[in-house]
Amino acid sequence: QSIPSKRAEPFKLWLAQLGQERIDEIENPELAQNRVKEYYELKGYPKDWIDKRLRGIAIRQELTNEWKKRGIEEKKDFAILTNEIHTAIFDIPIKKHKVIKNIPKQSKINLRDHMTDLELIFSMLGERATTEITQTQNIKGFNNLKIASKKGGNISKKARLELEKETGKKVLSKDNNLDKKNLLK
Repeated sequence: QSIPSKRAEPFKLWLAQLGQERIDEIENPELAQNRVKEYYELKGYPKDWIDKRLRGIAIRQELTNEWKKRGIEEKKDFAILTNEIHTAIFDIPIKKHKVIKNIPKQSKINLRDHMTDLELIFSMLGERATTEITQTQNIKGFNNLKIASKKGGNISKKARLELEKETGKKVLSKDNNLDKKNLLK
């Protein structure tokens, strides 16, 4: 606030506005969700995909909160458990799925932002099933949570295989939202 420059004034006003928006979002989290929707819309994502993605984020948060309650603290442990679910669902680890989607190695790009509707749906099912198993069986400890994660993923895998059998089409797809042309299909 003590920068004596007319050029600094717009920057100070912008920072104050951002701060106020974040405070408002703390008081009303729906505002934050609307902001996220706007960001996805600006990137060109379809509204129905955005709704699935946001629901997937909520399901993911429920699962990670459950894991935290049960002793998971390390970032790598969350990654391992997530990969267990993913591998069970799609028969490939997350790293290979990123290769299929042509997501550059070492990038911070989130695989889920480039999944198809069905890939998102089956990911949500696997994570929600894992949450249910963990809660109903009161599972604790990393090794037991790893087993529960495989079980939750396998529930989703069974559904995926049944859909693939009925439609004759694979759920796992090279379609990727990095290519904006594919996004508008």
